[in-house]
Amino acid sequence: MIKTFIDKLLGKSAGGTRAKSRFGKRQEVPAEVHKIDPALVDERAKNVVTTLQQAGYEAYVVGGAVRDLLLGLRPKDFDVATNATPEQVKSLFRRAFIIGRRFRIVHVVYGRGREHEVIEVSTFRAYMDSAAAEQVAGNERTSKGELASMTHAVDASGRVLRDNVWGPQEEDAARRDFTVNAMYYDPANQVVVDYHNGIRDAQKLTLRMIGDPATRYREDPVRIIRAIRFSAKLAALGFKMEAKTAAPLVESSRLLADVPQSRLFDEMLKLLQTGHAIATVEQLRKLGLAKGIYPLLDVVVERADLPFVKAALQDTDRRVGEGKPVAPSFLLACVLWADVRDGWAQRVEGQRGHRPQPPFPALQDAIDDVFNARIGDVSGRGKLAADMREIWMMQPRFDKRTGSTPYSLVEQARFRAAFDFMRLRADVGEVSEAIAEWWQEFSTADELRRQDLLEQVREEQKTRQRVRTRDPVPAKPRTEPAGRPRQESREPQADTDEADAEAETVVPMGDGESSAPRKRRRRRKPRTGGAGGGSEGGAGAAAE
Repeated sequence: MIKTFIDKLLGKSAGGTRAKSRFGKRQEVPAEVHKIDPALVDERAKNVVTTLQQAGYEAYVVGGAVRDLLLGLRPKDFDVATNATPEQVKSLFRRAFIIGRRFRIVHVVYGRGREHEVIEVSTFRAYMDSAAAEQVAGNERTSKGELASMTHAVDASGRVLRDNVWGPQEEDAARRDFTVNAMYYDPANQVVVDYHNGIRDAQKLTLRMIGDPATRYREDPVRIIRAIRFSAKLAALGFKMEAKTAAPLVESSRLLADVPQSRLFDEMLKLLQTGHAIATVEQLRKLGLAKGIYPLLDVVVERADLPFVKAALQDTDRRVGEGKPVAPSFLLACVLWADVRDGWAQRVEGQRGHRPQPPFPALQDAIDDVFNARIGDVSGRGKLAADMREIWMMQPRFDKRTGSTPYSLVEQARFRAAFDFMRLRADVGEVSEAIAEWWQEFSTADELRRQDLLEQVREEQKTRQRVRTRDPVPAKPRTEPAGRPRQESREPQADTDEADAEAETVVPMGDGESSAPRKRRRRRKPRTGGAGGGSEGGAGAAAE
């Protein structure tokens, strides 16, 4: 009996052989085997590791960065794991901030502004059985007060709400999600510590969950979304998800209903903004998760094959690949543009129970409806919504290329995003290519060239006026059906002022074309200097 107890402590089975540990077997893989190029390791991540080690703590580069290094890629983000507590880590760095409640971690910040870099430092966590955790009846929001004093807590379904119990490295490795994300790299001695055959899985191009996949998804349903994100990111390298890891995904996806909407919103943005948006849509469809993860993500997948949305997804992937910044407001504005455009047209035309409205109020109301229906209160009233609204509200202003409007428009803070949006519309035929090219040149030209461009628009308008005078076309009644545009200019005439320009706003219709502008012309008295001189003078004054 005593021998059995000792064998159990030593991890031996009844037959005298050592039983397999639930925490895996520690393997220290030297540089000549893993072949990681030290030059690919970020200097600031090295500095964090060195600072912690010099203070007497264990510290390693960890997670996806090690996976990418093994694959010969330069990681975009570096995380560090240590046995120092968050408070101990914070005390070692001048600009370090403890964040999070569910998982307390430290952000060590280098640099400022757009050039700043964040190294995320986490403390080794103990592997805690959910049966031993404190249980609460509600979720993070409803049980906030109760959770404040807890370090390890789960809800009724077994989802982990708090996980801040520190432990040894082997247990920290066991509580990570995928084997290829559970390796530790010490840049000082260039050794990789591997407990769950992550190096082997990386070589076999396999994405495998540590432990029982169904249990791990139940502990944290967001792991479902992480599985999709990693499979999409690694698919281009030939990785495939292990069958046992993929099998419970659809059944487990119902657990996402209990995850806070704000967290799901953030995870959705990660899916779409890591440079693999197109691949993510393919994986969602392939794994049977095209619907049900998050309502707005369902819309993205549903519309991903539409030319305009597909162009936006491809453009986002391209910018990430080139190391350029991307904004969620731009991509979501593209995805929801069809709703805004159709609602706008219905209000202007007085369709589906709407009273006819002037173009700009109609556009504002259409935008409000889209926010309420598609985004809700998660982020729809913050900066994200403000940026989306500006992008949409600036679209009709691109149709006016006379007077002072072009000058004021290019000075707007969101002009570049709105222009890129209009550029995509031109690429799919929703806007004239000539207009997009005109604005591209005007936005970068000097003052003399801008005057030439404005004069070019005035001459084009005069030419169209003369053509209509020689070959008059009988006017159509105002009750003509929507969606049948007349062959007239989308720009205001040379002698119109700002009030006329608003009246001539073009409203995009659902079929991708533009409805006829509604014009309210005011009778102008001829000026004493003659009709020609008066016209030129008026245009010149407007340009000033």
